[in-house]
Formats: sequence, C-alpha cells, structure tokens
Amino acid sequence: MIHDFGIVWLHRDMLLSGLANTVILSVSAALSALLIGALVSTVLVRRARVAGHIVRFLIDVARCTPFLLFAYIVYYGLPSLGLRFDNWGAGVLALIVYHSAYMAEIIGSAWLSLPRDPIEAGHAFGYSGLRLFHRIVMPPLAMNAAPVIGNQIIQIVKDSAFLTIIALPELTNAASAIQSQYFVPFAAFITAMLLYWALCLVVEAFVSVLGRMAEARR
Repeated sequence: MIHDFGIVWLHRDMLLSGLANTVILSVSAALSALLIGALVSTVLVRRARVAGHIVRFLIDVARCTPFLLFAYIVYYGLPSLGLRFDNWGAGVLALIVYHSAYMAEIIGSAWLSLPRDPIEAGHAFGYSGLRLFHRIVMPPLAMNAAPVIGNQIIQIVKDSAFLTIIALPELTNAASAIQSQYFVPFAAFITAMLLYWALCLVVEAFVSVLGRMAEARR
C-alpha cells in the first residue's frame, strides 16, 4: 500500500496539473454562473409574467437534468446543430450554463426573503439605485445567500470531475491516468479525494470570510 502511494507521489506533477485545471474550471465557472444567475434572478424577483414563466421553465429543466447528461449534450449533442466546442470550451460552457440556473434560484430566493422595512427606510433617507443596493440591500442579501452559494460552488468543484468523460485534463482525469498506467486505484483516487477535500475547505473558508464582512457592514 505504501508503495502505491509512493508511485502516486512520483507522479504528483500530473495530479497538481489536474488540480490547477480543476481550480481554473471551478473559479471561472463559479464567477460566470454567479454573474449570470444574478442577472437572471432579477426576472424572477420582478415577477414578469411571460419572461418569468420562460426563465422558471429553463431553470427547472436544468435542475432536473443530471450534470453528466448535460455535459454529454453540450459536447456530443450540440455539434449536430452546428455548434462545436473543444473539450475545454464544452466543459466550461456546461458548468456555467448548468449552475447559472441554481445561482439564479439561490439569489432570487434570498432577495424575496429580505424584509421590506429596511429598503423603505433607505428610500426615506434618500437612497436609491446602486447606492440603495450597495448600502441597504447587498449586506443582508450576501448574508442570506452566501452559505448556499458556497455549497453551490462546492457542487461546481465536484461536478467538474464529470468532465473527465470528455478527456478534459482535470484532477479526476489525472488520477485515472495514474491508476490505469500503474494499477494503483486506491492510492490514486484517495489522493485525488483528499485534494478535492482541501479545495472545498478553501471554498468554505472564503465564504465564511465573506459572511463576516457582510455582517460587519450591517
């Protein structure tokens, strides 16, 4: 067993390269999905009838579709419609579109749960537009949504492992390459699991810091 972990250690450059690609995928997908989700959530908050029904339908479709199947559709299905992506483009697109639906639901729900009294008080004191959002709305909104957004970012990290099916060289793909060459599945996958765990701990710490910052601004 120790010998198996020694083999994995000798090929740590592959794992670290895969980890770096996982970080790049997760960060780019999380930031993009958060931005798109925030924009889409405004439709849900305003309760526009036609646009709201369309957005709600698309969100429900995404939430009811397994990510693995969604990645297959993007990489293998869209070329039938003339839309072709390389493995990186397809992987990033699949993560962004899929998780934008979840981010929109999270932010929209957090927004609708905010009490109206502070917002009305802000209007009474002359706050409006971006100033109102920045000073009055954003701190409680961030506090309400941050824990759930943190969980969703962790889900993005975990879903990135599915992209090994399209030969994207992320962490799971690197661990699979090591174990297939040297047949050390336990050592390779346990090491990958620990690296995923460490990455998720970083996400949790970052979200905790943001929560404390939002609390300090109240």
